[in-house]
Amino acid sequence: MTTRRNFIKSTGIGIAGLAASRYDNLFAIPFQFSPPDYKSLRPEISKRNFNSMAVEETILRVKKEISDPELAWLFENCFPNTLDTTVTYTELEGKPDTFVITGDIHAMWLRDSSAQVWPYLPLTKQDLPLRRLIAGVINRQVKCILLDPYANAFQDGDEISEWKSDITDMKPGIHERKWEIDSLCYTIRLAHGYWKVTGDTSVFDADWLKAMELVVDTFIVQQRKQNAGPYSFKRVTAWQTDTVPGNGMGNPLRPVGLICSVFRPSDDATIFPFLIPSNFFAAKALLDLSEILTSLGVLELDLRCRELGDELVVALFNHAKVNHPKYGQIYSFETDGFGNHLMMDDSNIPSLLALPYLGCVEQNDPVYQNTRRFVLSTDNPWYFNGTAAWGIGSPHTLRDKIWPMTIIMQALTSTEPDEIKECLRMLKTTHAGKGFMHESFNKDRPEDYTRSWFAWANTLFGELIIKVHNEHPELLKIVDWQ
Repeated sequence: MTTRRNFIKSTGIGIAGLAASRYDNLFAIPFQFSPPDYKSLRPEISKRNFNSMAVEETILRVKKEISDPELAWLFENCFPNTLDTTVTYTELEGKPDTFVITGDIHAMWLRDSSAQVWPYLPLTKQDLPLRRLIAGVINRQVKCILLDPYANAFQDGDEISEWKSDITDMKPGIHERKWEIDSLCYTIRLAHGYWKVTGDTSVFDADWLKAMELVVDTFIVQQRKQNAGPYSFKRVTAWQTDTVPGNGMGNPLRPVGLICSVFRPSDDATIFPFLIPSNFFAAKALLDLSEILTSLGVLELDLRCRELGDELVVALFNHAKVNHPKYGQIYSFETDGFGNHLMMDDSNIPSLLALPYLGCVEQNDPVYQNTRRFVLSTDNPWYFNGTAAWGIGSPHTLRDKIWPMTIIMQALTSTEPDEIKECLRMLKTTHAGKGFMHESFNKDRPEDYTRSWFAWANTLFGELIIKVHNEHPELLKIVDWQ
């Protein structure tokens, strides 16, 4: 058995040197593996980065309810993958501190790190070490935001990034400086979710409050009502979506109350600067932040959150929707305030498909349901229908590549057992024998995939299996998936 991570260790090639480049990750990993007995692919216990009794108990409890051995094997491999391989826990000045890499890229994204530990939150009630680990993620994210609220990814220390030549305000400790609204939203989502589960307010210290004030300030500046603000970004590259038009400021916009996002969650540059899923996410994040601030009695910042959140809701009502000739009123993916709209959806989250999952709209919202039908059809230019699977891809991985993450999200946002069953079938049959979720795979040839070590997709798959276990346990009894 040879996994990519073990291959990296055995050859002595550094993870960052092998796989940090997005260009390298666009090609399939040429390892072949066909498990004869579905033996666990997890590291030995002594070699795991973090062990949680609550997670182990959950794996045992859920796995025994899964009749299909391959699906059970996938769950056992994927659900603990973040803890097994990507977290580094320490304590600094008496406070938990947790650095979380994405997998084969040795850097911490605010978005990914939040999403990677999110499925473990319900287990923190009975697992104090796990609770401290997630508190450490929140504490580390505060440091990242205070270093630079416009950066999306960070180093574990002051080492210089491979992207040091980017034409932007790079600083030691920053891995990449792509301004994405959702990066800051995810930090609020994690802090709010942690607080609601544990009741622990120790993470809401003076530094956290400074970081949250900086978040709100950044959102307001990037409404660009007076000027474009201080942020710009350019990269010398042949990869079009990796740099920014308009001399690094983005394409023109008309201020309408929405927040400009120069990049998407995929780390690709936006075309129209008002990214609708991320603005929905910002409105929800501000509501969550306001709830925390109200409980803490931080009234001035709370008022600013409420005012900005209300403004975003009005702006989304006025500018996020468009009348589609086939699907009726739907949400667009991007707009510019001039009345131009981009009609598509992307794989990364937040996406239009994921809006109810993030708590941004109601599941039965008619506009969302129309939008959902659109994005899960070939009228979405980044939806691919293949012989192996069908689902949403991304400009990030070019044409004909479907992301398991969007198949997972389709199931997480579905209320139809047959649809969820079909999503599970596609996930079970497209991992190319590797036992883990990938970033993407070819719609006709699952063995042609990108990123064999992508922890967010793995834990999200685990989250789906637990949701199915709780809500549709009969689907886990299926053995014949034809």
